[in-house]
Amino acid sequence: MKIQSLREQWLANVPSNLLAGLTSSFALVPECIAFALVAHVNPLMGLYGAFIICALTAIFGGRPGMISGAAGSMAVVIVALVVQHGVQYLLATVVLSGVLMMLFGLLRLGKLVRMVPHPVMIGFVNGLAIIIAMAQLEHFKRATPQGEVWLQGTPLVVMCALVVLTMSIVYLLPKVTKAVPPALVAIVGVGLISQFMHWPVRTLGDMAHIAGAFPSLHLPQVSFDLATLMVVLPYATLMAIVGLLETLLTFNLTDEITETLGQPDRECLALGVANVVSGLFGGMGGCAMIGQTMINLTSGGRSRVSGVTSGVMILLFILFLSPLIERIPLAALVGVMFVVAQQTFAWGSLRVLGKVPRNDALVIIAVTVITVFTDLAIAVLFGIVIAALNFAWQHAREIRVEVKSRGEDARTYVLHGTLFFASTANFHDLFKPQVDPDQVVVDCQHLHVADHSAIAAFEALKGRYKKAGRHLQFINLSPRNQHILERAGVSLM
Repeated sequence: MKIQSLREQWLANVPSNLLAGLTSSFALVPECIAFALVAHVNPLMGLYGAFIICALTAIFGGRPGMISGAAGSMAVVIVALVVQHGVQYLLATVVLSGVLMMLFGLLRLGKLVRMVPHPVMIGFVNGLAIIIAMAQLEHFKRATPQGEVWLQGTPLVVMCALVVLTMSIVYLLPKVTKAVPPALVAIVGVGLISQFMHWPVRTLGDMAHIAGAFPSLHLPQVSFDLATLMVVLPYATLMAIVGLLETLLTFNLTDEITETLGQPDRECLALGVANVVSGLFGGMGGCAMIGQTMINLTSGGRSRVSGVTSGVMILLFILFLSPLIERIPLAALVGVMFVVAQQTFAWGSLRVLGKVPRNDALVIIAVTVITVFTDLAIAVLFGIVIAALNFAWQHAREIRVEVKSRGEDARTYVLHGTLFFASTANFHDLFKPQVDPDQVVVDCQHLHVADHSAIAAFEALKGRYKKAGRHLQFINLSPRNQHILERAGVSLM
């Protein structure tokens, strides 16, 4: 894969990127409104956050083609904070979480995403695809004095028919022409049909009215003292962790789809700046959004122009175009998101579950399930821990020895493998001090010393042979291994 040049990042296929950005902006609006409602804040806060974060990460971030906005994974984190302390504390939390993200980027920790195993990536993608699809089911309900109930009768039939029509356009239009994004044609076409036919459909305006003014700059109205910090810091830390995880995993996926390399540290830094600015201008916190990113990529969005267009269009919706945007049928957006969920899910993973190692299959399934039923951060961390333990177990079993005798008074052990915390028990089982001859040589040419547990194992082995009255000597240590042992004070003779 290659790194895009500055010209490719901005000027490559501008018309396609403009249309892709417009398409993804339509999909951003209902998601941001829904996430704002989940967080118990004004929907405009979600839209302000989407405009600011999407535009700034597109301009300054390290991954052209990726769409960021007010994300649901971060909205869920701060529900309790808003209920207990109010919106101003939320804004302070968004600013602080942005500072933490910036620090993560400045410390160049974005490269840690490379340590995420492929099975965890598959589980992450599958889990989010299921979440995207399940989230659309909420639009098949309507509010009543007794609570939300499922649509019935004509409204349900019309809703299903428009969803199917939208999905059909998205799937079939590319077979006719690829000049325009099929999702854009589906949204506009279904919107026009429902308007001309006067069908009883729910629209964006039924979720919330999005007309508003340009966001204004103001500091969060909280006390800047230690007490406030103690309230805000835990939420800000959790928001930063969740936001960075979802961003970096979506970053990886975008790299694979576009076959280009992004700059993860730059993306983390830009995301942090965007969250700080969003909090100062009254917006929600956010991160990369895999659904909207998939819409952008499948619509032809590959450059920074698509992300900037998407963010700017959100602002135009708020300032000037709300009467038109509020008429868009939710069914059209639901249909598009169903297609996104289907295209995001790694269907190939179902075929390989029985072919890959059992531990990898377990990681894929576990991360998918945990992502759906808890949250992304727990799922990814769980998957990484399982994969790391599996790796440690496999390498612990690979340590072995060749025994070479040099007469009755001497014996040489030739070690192979990695000595670390998980392999020390097997390491000790390889030696028999009580039955070995007086002179024992351990050839470490093919041994890698990994950690402090390995140093302790060397010391314990020397102690065992000393207690048995044998002389133990280590030879052919690599310069690195010899430095580690000598620095720890382990005698090699």
